[in-house]
Amino acid sequence: MQAVVITGIAQGMGREVARLLARSQTPVAGFDVDVEGIAVLQAELERVGCPHLLTTLNITDRRGILHFRDMVLGKFGRVDAVLSNVGIGFFGPFEEVDLGKALTCLEINVIGTAAIFQAFIPSMRANRSGKLIAVSSLVGQIPFPFESIYSASKFAVEGLVLSLRYEVEPFGIKVALIQPAQVSTAFAAKIHQRPPQSSPYWERVDRFIKRDEELIKTAPTPAQAAAEIVKVIGAASPKLHNQIDAKSRLFLRLNRLLPQRMRDALLLRQMDINV
Repeated sequence: MQAVVITGIAQGMGREVARLLARSQTPVAGFDVDVEGIAVLQAELERVGCPHLLTTLNITDRRGILHFRDMVLGKFGRVDAVLSNVGIGFFGPFEEVDLGKALTCLEINVIGTAAIFQAFIPSMRANRSGKLIAVSSLVGQIPFPFESIYSASKFAVEGLVLSLRYEVEPFGIKVALIQPAQVSTAFAAKIHQRPPQSSPYWERVDRFIKRDEELIKTAPTPAQAAAEIVKVIGAASPKLHNQIDAKSRLFLRLNRLLPQRMRDALLLRQMDINV
């Protein structure tokens, strides 16, 4: 396999994907804003002798992304797959959302995915091969209450990938989506903030957070999620939609089959937010 590019490589699933690829000596390139995390991963890849190119970079730095691309292609010649993994969460009752902060979420999650894909498409097109893989979410197809902005960002990522597929597949470029429900990282804990108790949404948000924190305890680990992602990276023709656990597959199947009223009832009961 040629080099694999991973955004958000210093933590969570991105880090674990890099570590799994290193076992087979697959060249790994990636970036993150986490300076310490990059240094730790770089030292680990050096110990196992895995070819790599890691750097500290913000996904919003458009010029920096193009410079990173040039460094990667200069070192490895070509890239087999790009995994758009970087993303931030966003939580809160929509009525009370800070739209300035919401714009940052959309910039990172949606335009960040677009930027890293756009950077590497020309070389993939020239080589008539490559894979563009985006980490979406269960909420990219099933909207969750109190996650309206985050859900909107993942719906947008899915729309982006589904649309560009028609444009790039004639050049031998495959696209794929990763759709986890939950992964047992600190991701949710970082975004779970209750509104003021004076908020009309406080009680239901409180129940939602408590339920979500219970579900996270039995969610797949980053390593387990990474094992499924590596299968997609290594597939000659990956599936368009890919889940990492049985729960995700079940909920997405029910979302396709059940009437709206039943889907709503299931979601409200699952997250303990019935009125």
